[in-house]
Amino acid sequence: MASVSVANARKNYGHLEILHGVDIEIKDGEFVILVGPSGCGKSTLLRMIAGLEEISDGRISIGGRVVNHVAPKERDIAMVFQSYALYPHMTVEANMGFSLRLAKAPKEEIRTRVREAAEILGLEKLLDRHPRNLSGGQRQRVAMGRAIVRQPQVFLFDEPLSNLDAKLRVQMRSEIKQLHQRLKTTTIYVTHDQIEAMTMADKIVVMRDGYVEQIGSPLDLYDSPANRFVAGFIGSPGMNFIEGKISNDGPIEFIAQGGARLPIPTDVTVARGQDVVYGIRPEHLTINQGGAQAEVMLIEPTGAETQISVDMGGATIVATVRDRLALRAGDTISIAADPSKVHLFDVVSGRTLIV
Repeated sequence: MASVSVANARKNYGHLEILHGVDIEIKDGEFVILVGPSGCGKSTLLRMIAGLEEISDGRISIGGRVVNHVAPKERDIAMVFQSYALYPHMTVEANMGFSLRLAKAPKEEIRTRVREAAEILGLEKLLDRHPRNLSGGQRQRVAMGRAIVRQPQVFLFDEPLSNLDAKLRVQMRSEIKQLHQRLKTTTIYVTHDQIEAMTMADKIVVMRDGYVEQIGSPLDLYDSPANRFVAGFIGSPGMNFIEGKISNDGPIEFIAQGGARLPIPTDVTVARGQDVVYGIRPEHLTINQGGAQAEVMLIEPTGAETQISVDMGGATIVATVRDRLALRAGDTISIAADPSKVHLFDVVSGRTLIV
Protein backbone atom coordinates (compact mmCIF):
# COMPACT_ATOMS: atom_id res chain seq x y z
CA MET A 1 0.00 0.00 0.00
CA ALA A 2 1.08 3.60 -0.54
CA SER A 3 -0.02 7.20 -0.44
CA VAL A 4 -0.55 9.11 -3.70
CA SER A 5 0.25 12.80 -4.13
CA VAL A 6 -0.79 14.93 -7.10
CA ALA A 7 0.79 18.41 -7.00
CA ASN A 8 -0.04 21.17 -9.51
CA ALA A 9 -0.68 18.54 -12.19
CA ARG A 10 -1.37 19.92 -15.64
CA LYS A 11 -2.19 18.24 -18.93
CA ASN A 12 -1.88 19.95 -22.29
CA TYR A 13 -2.72 18.78 -25.78
CA GLY A 14 -0.85 21.34 -27.84
CA HIS A 15 -2.13 24.75 -26.74
CA LEU A 16 -5.25 23.25 -25.15
CA GLU A 17 -4.94 22.76 -21.39
CA ILE A 18 -7.19 19.97 -20.04
CA LEU A 19 -6.11 19.91 -16.38
CA HIS A 20 -5.30 23.19 -14.68
CA GLY A 21 -3.01 22.62 -11.72
CA VAL A 22 -4.71 19.79 -9.81
CA ASP A 23 -3.69 19.15 -6.18
CA ILE A 24 -4.83 16.00 -4.37
CA GLU A 25 -3.40 14.15 -1.37
CA ILE A 26 -4.50 10.51 -0.95
CA LYS A 27 -3.56 8.71 2.26
CA ASP A 28 -2.26 5.17 2.47
CA GLY A 29 -5.23 2.78 2.34
CA GLU A 30 -7.78 5.47 1.47
CA PHE A 31 -10.65 4.94 -1.01
CA VAL A 32 -10.87 8.13 -3.08
CA ILE A 33 -13.38 8.75 -5.86
CA LEU A 34 -12.89 11.29 -8.66
CA VAL A 35 -16.34 12.40 -9.74
CA GLY A 36 -17.70 14.94 -12.17
CA PRO A 37 -19.54 15.34 -15.48
CA SER A 38 -18.20 13.97 -18.74
CA GLY A 39 -15.21 15.96 -19.95
CA CYS A 40 -14.17 17.24 -16.51
CA GLY A 41 -10.75 15.53 -16.71
CA LYS A 42 -11.19 12.78 -14.12
CA SER A 43 -10.25 9.88 -16.43
CA THR A 44 -7.34 11.86 -17.84
CA LEU A 45 -6.05 12.40 -14.31
CA LEU A 46 -6.42 8.70 -13.51
CA ARG A 47 -4.52 7.75 -16.65
CA MET A 48 -1.76 10.20 -15.69
CA ILE A 49 -1.46 8.50 -12.30
CA ALA A 50 -1.29 5.16 -14.11
CA GLY A 51 1.35 6.45 -16.53
CA LEU A 52 -0.87 5.97 -19.58
CA GLU A 53 -0.88 9.74 -20.17
CA GLU A 54 2.18 11.93 -19.78
CA ILE A 55 2.02 14.75 -17.26
CA SER A 56 2.66 18.16 -18.85
CA ASP A 57 3.65 19.90 -15.64
CA GLY A 58 3.55 19.29 -11.90
CA ARG A 59 4.35 16.15 -9.92
CA ILE A 60 2.76 12.76 -9.24
CA SER A 61 4.15 10.64 -6.41
CA ILE A 62 3.28 7.09 -5.36
CA GLY A 63 4.60 5.89 -2.03
CA GLY A 64 6.82 8.97 -1.77
CA ARG A 65 8.49 8.28 -5.15
CA VAL A 66 8.00 10.77 -7.99
CA VAL A 67 6.73 8.76 -10.97
CA ASN A 68 6.41 11.45 -13.66
CA HIS A 69 8.79 9.60 -15.95
CA VAL A 70 8.36 6.06 -14.60
CA ALA A 71 6.88 3.46 -16.97
CA PRO A 72 3.37 2.20 -16.07
CA LYS A 73 4.60 -1.35 -15.36
CA GLU A 74 7.12 0.00 -12.87
CA ARG A 75 4.65 2.10 -10.84
CA ASP A 76 3.32 -0.89 -8.89
CA ILE A 77 -0.31 -0.09 -9.69
CA ALA A 78 -3.14 -2.22 -11.11
CA MET A 79 -5.96 -0.79 -13.21
CA VAL A 80 -9.50 -2.01 -13.86
CA PHE A 81 -11.12 -0.50 -16.94
CA GLN A 82 -14.71 0.07 -18.02
CA SER A 83 -14.33 -2.72 -20.56
CA TYR A 84 -13.36 -6.05 -19.01
CA ALA A 85 -10.65 -6.68 -21.65
CA LEU A 86 -10.53 -10.41 -20.94
CA TYR A 87 -8.85 -12.82 -23.33
CA PRO A 88 -11.75 -14.86 -24.78
CA HIS A 89 -9.64 -17.97 -25.49
CA MET A 90 -8.31 -18.15 -21.92
CA THR A 91 -10.03 -19.58 -18.87
CA VAL A 92 -10.80 -17.43 -15.83
CA GLU A 93 -7.73 -18.84 -14.10
CA ALA A 94 -5.50 -18.07 -17.06
CA ASN A 95 -6.88 -14.54 -17.40
CA MET A 96 -6.30 -13.79 -13.73
CA GLY A 97 -2.74 -15.11 -13.76
CA PHE A 98 -1.68 -13.70 -17.13
CA SER A 99 0.27 -10.70 -15.78
CA LEU A 100 2.18 -12.94 -13.38
CA ARG A 101 3.11 -15.31 -16.21
CA LEU A 102 4.40 -12.35 -18.22
CA ALA A 103 6.52 -11.42 -15.20
CA LYS A 104 7.82 -15.04 -15.20
CA ALA A 105 6.60 -15.69 -11.65
CA PRO A 106 6.89 -19.31 -10.47
CA LYS A 107 3.94 -21.48 -11.44
CA GLU A 108 3.12 -22.41 -7.85
CA GLU A 109 3.11 -18.74 -6.82
CA ILE A 110 0.78 -17.90 -9.71
CA ARG A 111 -1.56 -20.71 -8.76
CA THR A 112 -1.58 -19.66 -5.09
CA ARG A 113 -2.26 -15.99 -5.82
CA VAL A 114 -5.02 -16.79 -8.32
CA ARG A 115 -6.71 -19.17 -5.87
CA GLU A 116 -6.52 -16.57 -3.10
CA ALA A 117 -8.04 -13.86 -5.33
CA ALA A 118 -10.73 -16.26 -6.54
CA GLU A 119 -11.70 -17.01 -2.95
CA ILE A 120 -11.95 -13.30 -2.14
CA LEU A 121 -14.18 -12.69 -5.18
CA GLY A 122 -16.25 -15.88 -5.05
CA LEU A 123 -14.83 -17.22 -8.31
CA GLU A 124 -13.52 -20.57 -7.07
CA LYS A 125 -16.07 -22.60 -9.06
CA LEU A 126 -15.59 -20.54 -12.23
CA LEU A 127 -11.83 -20.88 -12.75
CA ASP A 128 -12.20 -23.38 -15.61
CA ARG A 129 -14.80 -21.34 -17.51
CA HIS A 130 -14.18 -18.99 -20.44
CA PRO A 131 -15.41 -15.35 -20.45
CA ARG A 132 -18.24 -16.18 -22.88
CA ASN A 133 -19.76 -18.41 -20.23
CA LEU A 134 -19.83 -15.68 -17.57
CA SER A 135 -22.34 -12.97 -16.68
CA GLY A 136 -21.37 -9.29 -16.77
CA GLY A 137 -20.85 -9.21 -13.01
CA GLN A 138 -18.69 -12.33 -13.11
CA ARG A 139 -16.54 -10.87 -15.88
CA GLN A 140 -16.05 -7.71 -13.84
CA ARG A 141 -14.95 -9.84 -10.88
CA VAL A 142 -12.41 -11.60 -13.10
CA ALA A 143 -11.05 -8.21 -14.21
CA MET A 144 -10.77 -7.22 -10.54
CA GLY A 145 -9.12 -10.57 -9.74
CA ARG A 146 -6.53 -9.95 -12.44
CA ALA A 147 -5.64 -6.73 -10.62
CA ILE A 148 -5.67 -8.30 -7.14
CA VAL A 149 -3.19 -11.07 -7.99
CA ARG A 150 -0.55 -8.46 -8.74
CA GLN A 151 -0.73 -7.25 -5.10
CA PRO A 152 -0.14 -3.63 -6.14
CA GLN A 153 0.40 -0.58 -3.97
CA VAL A 154 -2.56 1.20 -5.61
CA PHE A 155 -5.76 0.09 -7.37
CA LEU A 156 -7.11 2.32 -10.13
CA PHE A 157 -10.71 1.90 -11.32
CA ASP A 158 -11.96 3.71 -14.44
CA GLU A 159 -15.80 3.60 -14.41
CA PRO A 160 -15.81 -0.19 -13.93
CA LEU A 161 -19.58 -0.51 -13.47
CA SER A 162 -20.78 1.51 -16.47
CA ASN A 163 -21.59 -1.58 -18.56
CA LEU A 164 -23.71 -3.27 -15.88
CA ASP A 165 -27.47 -3.07 -15.36
CA ALA A 166 -28.86 -1.05 -12.45
CA LYS A 167 -29.39 -3.96 -10.04
CA LEU A 168 -25.95 -5.44 -10.69
CA ARG A 169 -24.32 -2.04 -10.25
CA VAL A 170 -25.75 -1.82 -6.74
CA GLN A 171 -24.44 -5.30 -5.94
CA MET A 172 -20.98 -4.59 -7.36
CA ARG A 173 -20.75 -1.27 -5.48
CA SER A 174 -21.14 -3.20 -2.25
CA GLU A 175 -18.65 -5.87 -3.31
CA ILE A 176 -15.96 -3.35 -4.29
CA LYS A 177 -16.37 -1.51 -0.99
CA GLN A 178 -16.15 -4.77 0.96
CA LEU A 179 -13.08 -5.75 -1.09
CA HIS A 180 -11.38 -2.49 -0.12
CA GLN A 181 -12.23 -3.00 3.55
CA ARG A 182 -10.65 -6.45 3.36
CA LEU A 183 -7.51 -5.60 1.38
CA LYS A 184 -7.05 -2.01 2.64
CA THR A 185 -5.19 -1.11 -0.56
CA THR A 186 -5.09 2.54 -1.61
CA THR A 187 -7.83 2.91 -4.25
CA ILE A 188 -8.59 5.66 -6.75
CA TYR A 189 -11.92 5.25 -8.52
CA VAL A 190 -13.40 7.32 -11.37
CA THR A 191 -17.12 7.67 -11.97
CA HIS A 192 -19.68 10.19 -13.19
CA ASP A 193 -22.29 8.61 -10.91
CA GLN A 194 -22.55 10.62 -7.69
CA ILE A 195 -24.50 7.79 -6.00
CA GLU A 196 -21.45 5.54 -6.45
CA ALA A 197 -19.28 8.30 -5.04
CA MET A 198 -21.51 8.89 -2.00
CA THR A 199 -21.90 5.22 -1.09
CA MET A 200 -18.35 3.98 -1.67
CA ALA A 201 -15.79 6.71 -1.00
CA ASP A 202 -13.81 7.69 2.07
CA LYS A 203 -13.09 10.93 0.24
CA ILE A 204 -14.59 12.50 -2.88
CA VAL A 205 -12.84 14.81 -5.34
CA VAL A 206 -15.41 16.80 -7.32
CA MET A 207 -14.05 18.01 -10.67
CA ARG A 208 -15.32 20.36 -13.37
CA ASP A 209 -13.64 21.59 -16.54
CA GLY A 210 -10.20 20.42 -15.42
CA TYR A 211 -10.38 22.02 -11.97
CA VAL A 212 -10.98 20.54 -8.53
CA GLU A 213 -14.10 22.17 -7.12
CA GLN A 214 -14.04 20.56 -3.65
CA ILE A 215 -12.48 17.66 -1.74
CA GLY A 216 -14.07 16.09 1.31
CA SER A 217 -15.94 13.17 2.81
CA PRO A 218 -19.30 12.31 1.20
CA LEU A 219 -21.33 13.88 4.02
CA ASP A 220 -19.08 16.96 4.19
CA LEU A 221 -19.75 17.65 0.52
CA TYR A 222 -23.45 16.92 0.95
CA ASP A 223 -23.92 19.12 4.02
CA SER A 224 -21.41 21.89 3.27
CA PRO A 225 -20.91 22.34 -0.49
CA ALA A 226 -18.36 24.99 -1.38
CA ASN A 227 -20.35 26.27 -4.34
CA ARG A 228 -23.52 25.87 -6.35
CA PHE A 229 -21.98 23.33 -8.72
CA VAL A 230 -21.02 20.91 -5.95
CA ALA A 231 -24.38 21.43 -4.24
CA GLY A 232 -26.23 20.55 -7.43
CA PHE A 233 -24.00 17.64 -8.43
CA ILE A 234 -23.95 15.82 -5.09
CA GLY A 235 -27.33 14.42 -4.03
CA SER A 236 -30.22 12.72 -5.82
CA PRO A 237 -32.60 14.30 -6.53
CA GLY A 238 -30.46 17.40 -6.75
CA MET A 239 -30.66 20.50 -4.62
CA ASN A 240 -33.37 23.05 -5.50
CA PHE A 241 -32.09 26.48 -6.57
CA ILE A 242 -34.26 29.60 -6.50
CA GLU A 243 -33.11 33.03 -7.61
CA GLY A 244 -34.11 36.11 -5.64
CA LYS A 245 -32.83 38.52 -2.98
CA ILE A 246 -32.70 39.21 0.73
CA SER A 247 -35.60 41.30 2.01
CA ASN A 248 -35.03 45.08 2.24
CA ASP A 249 -37.10 45.57 5.40
CA GLY A 250 -38.99 43.63 8.01
CA PRO A 251 -37.81 40.14 8.96
CA ILE A 252 -34.57 39.07 7.26
CA GLU A 253 -35.73 36.45 4.80
CA PHE A 254 -35.37 35.39 1.18
CA ILE A 255 -37.78 36.72 -1.44
CA ALA A 256 -37.94 34.71 -4.65
CA GLN A 257 -38.32 36.48 -7.99
CA GLY A 258 -41.90 35.23 -8.06
CA GLY A 259 -42.61 36.78 -4.66
CA ALA A 260 -42.50 33.69 -2.44
CA ARG A 261 -40.89 34.28 0.97
CA LEU A 262 -38.63 31.64 2.52
CA PRO A 263 -36.62 31.58 5.77
CA ILE A 264 -32.83 31.79 5.96
CA PRO A 265 -30.40 30.72 8.72
CA THR A 266 -30.21 33.17 11.62
CA ASP A 267 -26.41 33.14 11.73
CA VAL A 268 -25.70 34.02 8.09
CA THR A 269 -24.29 37.46 7.23
CA VAL A 270 -25.95 38.93 4.15
CA ALA A 271 -26.84 42.47 3.10
CA ARG A 272 -30.37 43.75 2.82
CA GLY A 273 -31.47 43.65 -0.80
CA GLN A 274 -28.54 41.41 -1.80
CA ASP A 275 -29.17 39.18 -4.82
CA VAL A 276 -28.61 35.52 -3.91
CA VAL A 277 -29.40 31.99 -5.03
CA TYR A 278 -31.39 30.06 -2.44
CA GLY A 279 -30.58 26.35 -2.14
CA ILE A 280 -32.60 23.71 -0.31
CA ARG A 281 -32.54 19.94 -0.68
CA PRO A 282 -35.84 18.16 -1.46
CA GLU A 283 -35.85 16.24 1.83
CA HIS A 284 -35.54 19.50 3.80
CA LEU A 285 -38.89 20.77 2.50
CA THR A 286 -42.18 19.97 4.22
CA ILE A 287 -45.77 20.31 3.11
CA ASN A 288 -47.82 22.10 5.73
CA GLN A 289 -49.90 25.15 6.50
CA GLY A 290 -48.12 28.48 6.75
CA GLY A 291 -45.45 27.96 4.09
CA ALA A 292 -45.13 29.46 0.60
CA GLN A 293 -47.96 28.69 -1.81
CA ALA A 294 -47.14 26.36 -4.68
CA GLU A 295 -48.99 24.43 -7.38
CA VAL A 296 -48.42 20.69 -7.74
CA MET A 297 -47.07 19.84 -11.20
CA LEU A 298 -45.97 16.19 -10.93
CA ILE A 299 -46.15 13.39 -8.37
CA GLU A 300 -43.63 10.53 -8.54
CA PRO A 301 -44.15 7.77 -5.96
CA THR A 302 -41.10 5.54 -5.46
CA GLY A 303 -42.51 3.37 -2.69
CA ALA A 304 -40.68 4.49 0.42
CA GLU A 305 -40.83 8.14 -0.67
CA THR A 306 -42.81 10.42 -2.92
CA GLN A 307 -41.21 13.16 -5.01
CA ILE A 308 -43.48 16.13 -5.61
CA SER A 309 -42.59 18.73 -8.25
CA VAL A 310 -44.25 22.10 -7.68
CA ASP A 311 -44.36 25.54 -9.27
CA MET A 312 -43.64 28.17 -6.64
CA GLY A 313 -44.02 31.58 -8.23
CA GLY A 314 -42.36 30.50 -11.46
CA ALA A 315 -39.64 28.43 -9.81
CA THR A 316 -39.86 24.64 -10.22
CA ILE A 317 -38.74 22.80 -7.10
CA VAL A 318 -38.92 19.21 -5.85
CA ALA A 319 -39.95 18.09 -2.37
CA THR A 320 -39.33 14.56 -1.09
CA VAL A 321 -41.79 13.31 1.53
CA ARG A 322 -42.25 9.93 3.20
CA ASP A 323 -46.00 10.36 3.75
CA ARG A 324 -48.42 9.14 1.09
CA LEU A 325 -50.38 12.29 0.42
CA ALA A 326 -53.65 12.44 -1.53
CA LEU A 327 -52.45 15.03 -4.05
CA ARG A 328 -53.11 15.57 -7.73
CA ALA A 329 -51.54 17.78 -10.37
CA GLY A 330 -53.06 21.24 -10.13
CA ASP A 331 -53.56 21.17 -6.34
CA THR A 332 -52.33 24.15 -4.32
CA ILE A 333 -50.16 23.33 -1.30
CA SER A 334 -47.92 25.12 1.20
CA ILE A 335 -44.18 24.42 1.10
CA ALA A 336 -42.01 25.20 4.14
CA ALA A 337 -38.19 25.01 4.33
CA ASP A 338 -36.06 24.07 7.32
CA PRO A 339 -34.00 27.26 7.79
CA SER A 340 -31.11 25.35 9.39
CA LYS A 341 -30.68 23.39 6.14
CA VAL A 342 -30.77 26.36 3.76
CA HIS A 343 -27.80 27.25 1.54
CA LEU A 344 -27.20 30.67 0.01
CA PHE A 345 -24.91 31.17 -2.99
CA ASP A 346 -23.42 34.22 -4.68
CA VAL A 347 -25.20 34.94 -7.94
CA VAL A 348 -22.03 35.64 -9.94
CA SER A 349 -19.36 33.31 -8.54
CA GLY A 350 -21.66 30.57 -7.24
CA ARG A 351 -19.62 30.39 -4.01
CA THR A 352 -21.44 29.62 -0.80
CA LEU A 353 -22.34 32.55 1.44
CA ILE A 354 -22.66 30.34 4.49
CA VAL A 355 -19.36 29.43 6.14
